[in-house]
Amino acid sequence: MDFKLTTEQVAMRAEARAFANEVVAPGADVRDQTKAFPEEALQAAAEKGYLGLLVPTQYGGNALGNLAQCFILEEVARADASTHVTISVHNSLVTGPIKIWGSEVLKQRFLPRLATGEFIGAYALTEPQSGSDAAALSCSATRDGDDWVISGTKMWITSGQRADVVIVFARTDTNASATKGISAFVVDANQPGMTSGKCENKTGIRASETVQLFLDDVRVPNDQLLGEENRGFNYALETLNGGRIGIATQSVGVAQAALDAVLHGFDGKDAPKGSAFSTQDVDFAISDIATRIEAARFLVWRAAQLRDRDEDHVREASMAKLFASQTANEVCRQAVELLGARGWRAEGHVERFLRDARVTEIYEGTTEIQKLVIVRALKAAR
Repeated sequence: MDFKLTTEQVAMRAEARAFANEVVAPGADVRDQTKAFPEEALQAAAEKGYLGLLVPTQYGGNALGNLAQCFILEEVARADASTHVTISVHNSLVTGPIKIWGSEVLKQRFLPRLATGEFIGAYALTEPQSGSDAAALSCSATRDGDDWVISGTKMWITSGQRADVVIVFARTDTNASATKGISAFVVDANQPGMTSGKCENKTGIRASETVQLFLDDVRVPNDQLLGEENRGFNYALETLNGGRIGIATQSVGVAQAALDAVLHGFDGKDAPKGSAFSTQDVDFAISDIATRIEAARFLVWRAAQLRDRDEDHVREASMAKLFASQTANEVCRQAVELLGARGWRAEGHVERFLRDARVTEIYEGTTEIQKLVIVRALKAAR
């Protein structure tokens, strides 16, 4: 396998880094402190084509694919994890499934507007009583003529308050087994009966919007059923493979930001006077950190490449997400420790990286869920 990037890929990463440095990073700390949604950064990303990375060109996207998305969004995450997750969810969890399972009507209705940022997307699977056990969802959809009527509550929905389009998973067959009677719908967020709760007060990714969604007899036309009826749980799991690659990418970006801060803090300097570390201690720690990040990055790229090839990547996506998220948390913890007071002061950014890293081991499947997925895949392959 050739790990050398093409000239085009190198240029893509460099362009994304410049965008992140010039557009996303400025104001990231203020947005974090004030919990301000990254409106301007999101609009600028749309103008760069970063909201249509997975959308085919005939629907207004650039169809760059999952590996290219990793190159671009790692740089965004390095600047601001909140902006990253907003874009990542929009791409991987919304435009992705519409592209794969959507009818031609759905694709033409939603993909062009999602690709340009006219519409922002959200993904509604989790409920108050069903997190890791997604099949336990109770949100219901009942057929009524040419419509479906959806009722229920969704929780921890990224961009749920501002979204124009929400992919909603609901139970359509109460007689089927838990995993068999679920369907997916592409829902216009402005439909009567769809409301959102207040934004959650989170430890990290505070500029990312996270809310409850309440659906009270929301009517959805039958032509906005995504794919086949009662196949929604399969779609949810497959979509989460892409989502896990996205969060693994976020993890690598945040970890890289922490390493950059450490390198800057010790650039040409010995360990600060009074530090518990010798120069060699710092050098060895930096070496370990850099090696872990590079290993995580290659796991992410492998999973993304397999997804682009439409090859099985369930195990690889979970391995990337598991290792990258653990790496981000460990690297950020070490960065704060190495930098001391410079690390935990808000002005130094690193304490934000530490807070942002924490959620990477929780959403898109917890660390424990990733381990279950990996071991099941290993056993199934025997």
